[in-house]
Amino acid sequence: MGLWDKMFGTGASEEQVAQKRFDELKQKYLTALNVADREQIEFYNLHVQDNKLHIRGIAPTLEARNKFGEQLKLVDAAESDVVAEIDIRETQAAAVGGGNATAVTYTVKSGDTLSKISREQYGSPTEYMRIFYANRDKLNDPDKIQVGQQLIIPDGKS
Repeated sequence: MGLWDKMFGTGASEEQVAQKRFDELKQKYLTALNVADREQIEFYNLHVQDNKLHIRGIAPTLEARNKFGEQLKLVDAAESDVVAEIDIRETQAAAVGGGNATAVTYTVKSGDTLSKISREQYGSPTEYMRIFYANRDKLNDPDKIQVGQQLIIPDGKS
């Protein structure tokens, strides 16, 4: 069995295959993800399921959500391998009575990742982007957190 088989063939674990597919789709939709970042759309879930890239997030305005959707269609008009559920913050704030969500502070420990913290706080590692966006003032990259850092963990209700 060669390295290719171990990484992506018969010897590859499901996690490796899923990570490869995630990386492929992330690269394919990179222009749309960049538009989302520019438009300040906060992703709180970005994962591969049923061989499709699933994106859940919150846009600050309808216009921002529409720009993101237009870019998705430019990449793949049929959107055959992407599912995007983008709520609008204005709508959510009204629905929860002004958006007064609670949050807790978490101190990063050795060995922590945002996925690990997400699993502890929300029961799922895929919610790590919620933590990242709540701490954009302190974090530039979700993969780079430091021991001792104080992070805001938003309320578990979405």
